[in-house]
Amino acid sequence: MTLSSAEPTPSGDGRLRVLDALGEGWGAFCRAPWTFVGFTVLVGILNAFCNLLQRPLQVEPGQMPPPLLILVGLAGAVLSVIVSLWATTGMLRGAWTALSGECPTFSSFTRWDGRAMVRLLWASLALAVVFAVILGIAVALGLGVFARFSQALQALPIVAALVVLVYLAVNQTFLSQIALLQGPGPWATVARGREVVDPQWGRVLLLILLDALLLFVGVLLCFVGLLAAAPLVACVSTAAYRQLFGSEDPAGLLSR
Repeated sequence: MTLSSAEPTPSGDGRLRVLDALGEGWGAFCRAPWTFVGFTVLVGILNAFCNLLQRPLQVEPGQMPPPLLILVGLAGAVLSVIVSLWATTGMLRGAWTALSGECPTFSSFTRWDGRAMVRLLWASLALAVVFAVILGIAVALGLGVFARFSQALQALPIVAALVVLVYLAVNQTFLSQIALLQGPGPWATVARGREVVDPQWGRVLLLILLDALLLFVGVLLCFVGLLAAAPLVACVSTAAYRQLFGSEDPAGLLSR
C-alpha cells in the first residue's frame, strides 16, 4: 500500500467518529495536563518575543525605520516561522505519545527535529501556493472577463474562489500530521489529505467546528483557558487523524 492510496493504513479504519475523537483527545490531554500547558506557555512566550522583534516593521506608511531595526524585524519574522514549525512538531509528538497510552515528557515536546520541520514547511508552502493560484485566477477573472459584462458579475469569481478555499481548508485539516508522520512530499501531502478526507468532508467540518468551539470557550475564560484548550484541540485533531489514517509513523517522527 502506498501513501498515495485513498485507503487508510492497516491500523485505521478510515472512518471519522467525532465524539470518539473528543473522548480520546481528552484522555490523552489528561495523561499529562501540566506538561501540555507548560509547553503551550513556553510557545506563547517565544511568540511574544518574536512579535516584539517584529515591531520595527510595524510603521506608518511612508516611514522607514533604520536599517538595523529592519534587520531585527526580519530576524523576528524568520524566528516566528521557526518557532511555529517547532511548536507544531512538538505538540504533535506529545499528543501522539499520549494517545498511544504513554505519558509524554517535556523533552518529547521540545526535541528538535529539523527534517520534520522542513517537511512541514514545504507542505505549508505548497498549500499556500494552491490558495494563491486560486485567488489569483478569481481576481483576474473578476477584473477581466466578468468586468466586461457588469459590475455585479465581478464578485462571482471571488465567491466561487471562497467556496473552493473553504473546501480545500477542510480537506487539508490534517496537513501537519501527514507531513510530519508520513512525509510523502509537499504536493503528495496535499493530495493525500484530499483523497482521504473528501469521502468524510462533512464529518471533518464538524470536527473543525468542535475545535473552534473549544478554543472559543478558552477565549471566554479570560484567555487563560486557551492554555488548556489549544493542546486539547491538538489531541482531539490527532485522535481524529489516527482514525482516518492509522497509528503508524512511517516518517519516524517518534523514533528520533
